[in-house]
Amino acid sequence: MPLSVDRLNHLLLLSTLVLLFAVAAVRLSSRSGLPSLLVYLGIGIALGQDGLGVEFDNAELTRTLGYAALVVILTEGGLSTKWREIRPAVPSAAVLSTVGVGVSVLVTASAAHFLIGLDWQAALLMGAVVSSTDAAAVFSVLRKVPLPKRLAGVLEAESGFNDAPVVILVVAFSRVPFAPENRYLLVGEILLELAIGLVVGLVIGRLGELGLGRVALPASGLYPIAVMALCVLSYAGGAILHGSGFLAVYVTALILGNARLPHRPAVRGFADGLAWIAQIGLFVLLGLLATPHDLLDDFWPAIGVGLALTLVARPLSVVVSLLPFGRRLRDQALISWAGLRGAVPIVLATIPRVAEVHDSERIFNIVFMLVIIFTAVQGPTLPWVARKLNLSDSEEPLDVDIESAPLERLRGHLLSVAIPKHSKMHGVEVTELRLPPGAAVTLVVRNGSSFVPLPTTMLRHGDELLVVATDAVRDQTEQRLLDVGRGGKLAGWLRDTPRRK
Repeated sequence: MPLSVDRLNHLLLLSTLVLLFAVAAVRLSSRSGLPSLLVYLGIGIALGQDGLGVEFDNAELTRTLGYAALVVILTEGGLSTKWREIRPAVPSAAVLSTVGVGVSVLVTASAAHFLIGLDWQAALLMGAVVSSTDAAAVFSVLRKVPLPKRLAGVLEAESGFNDAPVVILVVAFSRVPFAPENRYLLVGEILLELAIGLVVGLVIGRLGELGLGRVALPASGLYPIAVMALCVLSYAGGAILHGSGFLAVYVTALILGNARLPHRPAVRGFADGLAWIAQIGLFVLLGLLATPHDLLDDFWPAIGVGLALTLVARPLSVVVSLLPFGRRLRDQALISWAGLRGAVPIVLATIPRVAEVHDSERIFNIVFMLVIIFTAVQGPTLPWVARKLNLSDSEEPLDVDIESAPLERLRGHLLSVAIPKHSKMHGVEVTELRLPPGAAVTLVVRNGSSFVPLPTTMLRHGDELLVVATDAVRDQTEQRLLDVGRGGKLAGWLRDTPRRK
């Protein structure tokens, strides 16, 4: 049926209103502590069959658009993740994303089989679908919760890595006829696809870093487009080569996000905006796909499977995975509670619906309810749990937030430095920063007003500084600012300057 101009205009009007309302709802979610995905799912449900009456039941389109949205979300996650912070956590996260996922799948599948009576194929699908932590949910919550770097790094890396093996498992368990005797071949298939995805991500990431670092594009707005194109190319290349496209795109984004590329703030801002659009569109679409009066029938099964996942499967997978790394029990407890679910499990629940697996509708409904209920509980309570375990860094000095914009003609950089609460840069005079020759603090923004500082100007919490540094001393300047933020004016003189955990 051809789309008339009037119908197109009405669709554009509705889409714009939904987008604006969703953007405004971010304020509500940030105040309440609830992950924004719950607000967006609520918008989709309100628009759907039991709300305003918009009919939508295309699981295949939802799966396809969901994959596209996850590519954008993983790209933004990789670009905004600092490699130096997650590097020590990569081995732990890799084991959590593979061995931990396997343990979680088996325990959750057993609960789904014995508690709610699903056959083993449907139970294994249920276990696989809910065993992936959601990158968007984890990234959004962790950026508001002051956790130690050693824990935040594990959770961020795990949420970026574990989509890949879980997608492979869900696709394999959705095959009809289902052949459980091929489990050893499945393990080999997973390892092969992960290896292909890793290689593709590394190659495209490194080539992109070299190319964008050496080729001067005629407009700054082209750099964000080029970076996004490289990340999508990485996903497509990995998928075409029968590897994990999700692992490939995350690795490529991680490399590009930590490379010294021109206009990095613009690239990250562009990716952040696209990721918000992807999240809003994806969650609203998933809300439309759900049928509330059917969801209520699976409320108690969702509670049962969710409790088994949250209180048994997730903690057991964390203990088994982190045992070789000597993690403390309270660290394991926090990592267990911070395994947030979000859009990823709901998107993955559309795969068995498309494959017409037995009980696939019930799997989708249970997963949908499980995500809503347990995200609403775990997200807001995570700061409280961190404090009770004495793992909140709210009283520790935080790193200053530094962004860099290139000054091509001068071969220099303009660093934007934000001094957060508890930073030890508070009370330090400008001259006591002892920046290297070729760097200088040119402007201070305080309480909405800006002024040119004197050497004796004392810096305070909440200040924003503009620091100009030549290309030769840019890294040295950034490191000096970070050291002062952690160790105060004596950083460098004393050998015990705090380092990243």
